[in-house]
Amino acid sequence: MTVTITPYDTADYLKTEEDITAYLKAAIEENDPELLTVALGDIARSQGMSEVARRAGLSRENIYRSLFENGNPSTATLFNVLGALGIQLHPTVSLPEMKTTKSKLRMC
Repeated sequence: MTVTITPYDTADYLKTEEDITAYLKAAIEENDPELLTVALGDIARSQGMSEVARRAGLSRENIYRSLFENGNPSTATLFNVLGALGIQLHPTVSLPEMKTTKSKLRMC
């Protein structure tokens, strides 16, 4: 019996907005900057890297260099790619519980 193995490419499975949203949320929840940049690279490839680069105003090479393993994109590059992909970030704030201390106020 012969076993055929085909290469796995995440971009092949990012076909719908729901797929992309779930994948991006999972990457963000890991709190790992490298994983997030790789996930954005996968999403960009799923949408067509040349088209994403054109919409972002960047070269394909710049996006590949920035958004793949060991990439370190600038904030500007991230926002350009996010905009080109139509991704909007909606932050929520979850402040750590802070100790409250009563300060002594002097009235003058």
